[in-house]
Amino acid sequence: MAIEQKTKSSGVQGFVYLPLLAGWLVPGAGHLLVGKWGRGSLIAISILSMFALGIAMQGKLHSSAHDILDLLGLVGDLGNGLVYIIARMLGIGADMVQVTTADYGRIFIVGAGLLNVISAVDAHNLRTGRKPL
Repeated sequence: MAIEQKTKSSGVQGFVYLPLLAGWLVPGAGHLLVGKWGRGSLIAISILSMFALGIAMQGKLHSSAHDILDLLGLVGDLGNGLVYIIARMLGIGADMVQVTTADYGRIFIVGAGLLNVISAVDAHNLRTGRKPL
């Protein structure tokens, strides 16, 4: 009952998880949905650039988890949403690591995924009113 009153008083209507899901699937989309065009554009450019730089450094995309570090890498990669799924479908980042910069590339990719999750949660908080616009 208290949750209903809070929702009614704050004026939040509709599917409040849309910015969260959209922000996870497409970097910056959650902020674009709540009307934060500048922030959404910067987030999209940052995350997509980090992912592209990671791929350019021949970073490996995690496809399975054999130990705990692989599991954490996979979770970070999955944070990139559709970018990760498209890259896996195209076979990008699946090669054997042969250069030293590949470790840095892998970290760039995982970092982009974690940043995307944080920004999606931020968009959700903006939508629900937990964070002021």
